[in-house]
Amino acid sequence: MKVVIIGGVAGGATAAARLRRLDEKAEIVVFERSGYISYANCGLPYYIGGTIKAPEALTLQTPESFFSRFRVDMRVRHEVTAIHPERKAVSVKDLETGREFEERYDKLILSPGAKPTRPRLPGVGLEKLFTLRTVEGTFRMKDYIQKEHPRSAVLAGGGFIGLELAENLRELGMEVTIVQRPKQLMNPFDPDMASFIHGEMRRHGVKLALGYTVEGFAERDGGVDVLLKDGAPLHADMVVLAIGVTPDTALARAAGLELGIRDSIVVNDRMETSVPGIYAVGDAVQVRHAVTGQDVLLSLAG
Repeated sequence: MKVVIIGGVAGGATAAARLRRLDEKAEIVVFERSGYISYANCGLPYYIGGTIKAPEALTLQTPESFFSRFRVDMRVRHEVTAIHPERKAVSVKDLETGREFEERYDKLILSPGAKPTRPRLPGVGLEKLFTLRTVEGTFRMKDYIQKEHPRSAVLAGGGFIGLELAENLRELGMEVTIVQRPKQLMNPFDPDMASFIHGEMRRHGVKLALGYTVEGFAERDGGVDVLLKDGAPLHADMVVLAIGVTPDTALARAAGLELGIRDSIVVNDRMETSVPGIYAVGDAVQVRHAVTGQDVLLSLAG
């Protein structure tokens, strides 16, 4: 049996390792469009702040180590551009050489993950506006901080990434402001619980602008203005968009797979999609909530 997996990191790499333990003879090929197959997402903010000092400490596995241990063919910098369910094949582009080819499969696993949500706002493409989701994005932010020595940052979003980045940027001595539409940080928390988080953030010098809607971004005086509805602009040397993630499901849509909440991939209790023989895992899939029994989108590990 030949299994092709689109995407590495947590979902795809875990599926590949588990498949090898279940079947020693299966041919397993993983296509990952970035240069990294397995890394610690939760460690990215702490590399920015210097708690994690060596960039190689972020990488859990390399293609070579994964092949040595599991005999899985890991091909980084390879992007799957189309899925052809009718003939059980995928179109692939080698991003290093530009070569395009087709790869056939018996079973296909989608692990495309999610991408940082980038609202369609004026100035969203500015050079000093960052997201933190991939190793490449982390290195870009780290390089900017080391070269430009920014003294202030505005974080748009007060979830996990926003709070972790606020902590690490404060450790670097920067002035940090968190702005977001809800009137509390960590929206899934009850307000009385969130109040403890507010107190802790303020105790460490993080400014909170809660209940404000961001309407755009504009360059000014060598920095960026974060434009607010019904509020004065917030000025900083750099801005980080941390307002959440969106399932990266363009391939699934084009292949005719059923989509659910926020265009996430619908799967059954065996993680099989609406097309037999195609499975999906990770941040791109809609799951059944263990407590409520309702369909939800949970972009969290495990």
